[in-house]
Amino acid sequence: MGQETFTAAQKRSGGATLPTTANGATRGGARTTSLIPRGRQIHKTFNNIKITILCGFVTILVLRGTIGLGNLVSSESEAENQNIIEETNRILAEIRSDKDPDDLSELSEPEVNPNVTYTLGPKISNWDQERKIWLDRNPNFPNFVNGKARILLVTGSPPNPCDNAIGDHYLLKSIKNKIDYCRLHGIEIVYNMAHLDKELAGYWAKLPLIRRLMLSHPEVEWIWWMDSDALFTDMVFEIPLSKYDNYNMVIHGYPDLLFNQKSWIALNTGSFLFRNCQWSLDLLDTWAPMGPKGAIRDEAGRILTANLKGRPAFEADDQSALIYLLISQKDQWMDKVFVENAYFLHGYWAGLVDRYEEMIEKYHPGLGDERWPFVTHFVGCKPCGSYGDYPVEKCLRSMERAFNFADNQVLKLYGFRHRGLVSPKIKRIRNETITPLEFVDQFDIRHSAHRSSSGSQS
Repeated sequence: MGQETFTAAQKRSGGATLPTTANGATRGGARTTSLIPRGRQIHKTFNNIKITILCGFVTILVLRGTIGLGNLVSSESEAENQNIIEETNRILAEIRSDKDPDDLSELSEPEVNPNVTYTLGPKISNWDQERKIWLDRNPNFPNFVNGKARILLVTGSPPNPCDNAIGDHYLLKSIKNKIDYCRLHGIEIVYNMAHLDKELAGYWAKLPLIRRLMLSHPEVEWIWWMDSDALFTDMVFEIPLSKYDNYNMVIHGYPDLLFNQKSWIALNTGSFLFRNCQWSLDLLDTWAPMGPKGAIRDEAGRILTANLKGRPAFEADDQSALIYLLISQKDQWMDKVFVENAYFLHGYWAGLVDRYEEMIEKYHPGLGDERWPFVTHFVGCKPCGSYGDYPVEKCLRSMERAFNFADNQVLKLYGFRHRGLVSPKIKRIRNETITPLEFVDQFDIRHSAHRSSSGSQS
C-alpha cells in the first residue's frame, strides 16, 4: 500500500527549474544591456545548475526514503499481525489440549484402580438430617418460597471452544433460551464449564456436578439437569411439582420400553429432576462406578450392550447405565422414580420442528405435550462438535426454528416477533400505546403461567 501511495508523488518530482539568466526589461521598445559582466554571469548560471541538480537529488532521496519507510511500517504491521495469529492459534491449541503449562505445581491425580469401586467422594449417609438442621438454622434460605419448591436448573458445555464458531453461537442461543425461561418462572440457574472429575468426562460429567450442587446448596429442593442441546419451546408451561410429592426423581420415558422391552432408549437423561435428599446421593453413588474412562467404561459398555435392546457396541454412557440400573435393581429404586410422558420433559426434535406452524395455527403455549412441546431436545446433532448423527445444515436450521419459536413467546410482551422461524430479524406486531399496562396483563407469560397452574389445580 505504501508503494502505491507514493508512486504519483515520485512521478511529479521533476518540477519547474530555477531561472538561468537575468533578462533585461524593455521600456518603450529600447534595448538595455546587462549590467552583470559576462564571466560572472556564466559562473552564476553554473551555480544555479548545481543547485538544481542538488535539489533534485535530495528530492529523490527523500521520496525513496519515504517509500522505504512505508514498506518498513507495512512489513512491521504484517509481522505483528502474524504474531497475533500465531499466538491466538497457540492459545486455542493449548486450551483444547486441556493442559496448563504454567501450572507446574499441580499434582498429578492418581489413576483409577479397576479393582477398587470408583466413588464420587466420601460416603454421606445422614444428609437428610444434616440438611434439615441447616434449613432450620438458616430461615433466610428456605427450600420452599411462596409455597413453591426451590428449583436449580443446571446446564453447561465443555470447557474448550467448539470445533466451529457456529457451535459457540448456538450454545449462546441455548443459554439465552434457558435464562429466559428461568427468569419468567422464578428458577435459579447454574451454567457450568468445568470438569469437576477428570474420570467422568463426556456423558458422565453431570454426575459429580449434580452431587456437588446438592451438597453446596441445601436450600434447593430440586436439581434439574438439562443438556445444552435442549431448548424450552413452551415458555408458559410449568412442571407440576405437586405431582411428585412422593418421588425423588422425575425423568421422561416409557415404562413399557423400560421393563418389557428393556430398550436402551426407554429413558432420556437429557432433562431430568433430582430431589435434594439422601436417596438421590445414594443413587448417584451407585450410578457413577460405571463411568470412569478407560477400561472400566469400556467393560461396562459391553455389559450394557449385551443387556439392553438395540444398543450399539460402544463405551458406557450415563443414560444406558441408569436404565440398566433401574431394571436390574428395580425393587431398590423404582418406587421413588416417576417416569413422565404426559408432557415433553424431553421431546425428540426430528418429529417436532417442522410442525411449529401447525402448532401456532391450532394450539397455544401452556400445553407442554405434542401439541406444544415443553422441551425440544436435539439428540444426535452435536452443534459444538465436529461430527454428528445428522447433517449439520439440517440441525442448525432446526435449532434456529426452535429458538425463534420459543423467542416469539418472550418477544410478544414487548410487541415484536421474528420475521420467520428461520430469521434472526424481528418486526413490530403492535404499536405503542399510552396505556401499556393493559398489554402486561394480556401478554406477560408470568400471568399466563399463573392462570394455567390455577386452572390445573382446580
